Amino acid sequence: MPAAKTAASNKVPPISVIIPVLNEQNHLAAAVKSVLGQKYAGDIEVLLALGPSRDNTNQVAADLANTDKRIRLIDNPRGLTTVGLNEAVRQSKHAIIVRIDAHSEPAAGYLENGVRVLLERKADLVGGIMDAKGTSAFQKAVAWAYTSRFGIGGAKFHVGGDEGEAESAYLGIFQKSALERVGGYDESIVRGEDWDLAQRIKKTGGLVWFSPELKVTYWPRGTWSKLAKQFMSTGIWRGDLTRRNASGASLRYWIPPVLVGAVAWGLFLLAGGHWYGILPAAVYLMGVAFLASTASGLSLKSRVALLIALPTMHFAWGLGFWRGYFFTALGIVDKSRVSTDKNSADKSSR
Repeated sequence: MPAAKTAASNKVPPISVIIPVLNEQNHLAAAVKSVLGQKYAGDIEVLLALGPSRDNTNQVAADLANTDKRIRLIDNPRGLTTVGLNEAVRQSKHAIIVRIDAHSEPAAGYLENGVRVLLERKADLVGGIMDAKGTSAFQKAVAWAYTSRFGIGGAKFHVGGDEGEAESAYLGIFQKSALERVGGYDESIVRGEDWDLAQRIKKTGGLVWFSPELKVTYWPRGTWSKLAKQFMSTGIWRGDLTRRNASGASLRYWIPPVLVGAVAWGLFLLAGGHWYGILPAAVYLMGVAFLASTASGLSLKSRVALLIALPTMHFAWGLGFWRGYFFTALGIVDKSRVSTDKNSADKSSR
């Protein structure tokens, strides 16, 4: 190693990048490349927590590890994200942990700037923007919804905003000591684990910080069925987590379930002969039509797709929320990235 690089490495803390992996044969190589291709002066290790994938993901992971000694493979036979993350943290060598998902790609400078912000702010957890993108017309519509306050809410990591203390963080750059202090991720949680972890860190006096200069490209679901499954699962877990910790939940979490309740009540009135029962559904659909017609940066096909994507996201999430709030989410697993064909991956999700 050149002397200049050695000196630089001594000034920059080493980091452990942990990536939970399941059924991601089409995305894993790009995710790992986006990490190892960063111009980070310190040492990097990448830990891939491999679940029981039904495609060729694990072979892709093995090939990556064979070509770069910085990559280590960890077995996660249960396949749960939280279990894989906790095992990766336990086996990590360094004091700073960076979580990346196999269907996401950090932008240039993410590691360098993220670690700098973590240390400057003396934070326990730092996160940035989930920069949703798509390739197909439907996926671009979903990506637009992710970045709109009218699509998936007003969280800073979706829509951006000024840097500052945050409710939660997307993926995250952590002090390993903070993860150990709160016992890591709650392995009983399938979705919403990042929010739950942030709440527990904050309860111990830790600082959770948002920085808009940090961006990670996220590839959302690319088909209607996968999107509906994802948001139903997400809604179920959000309802359960809200019931467990109502004081820590944002009021915006209640908007989709209230929408579902209003439309259901309206249809009940309509069935009873009261014409005004149509108003909740009519007003909502007119709002969706307005958003689709005025959405900037979308093609005509994507705007038409938005007419389908937005109600799918809102109603699947809202219905799921009531299910989780009243009946808990235990046993609910998100299978929206699982292919029904063992020899093929979700090509539409990229």
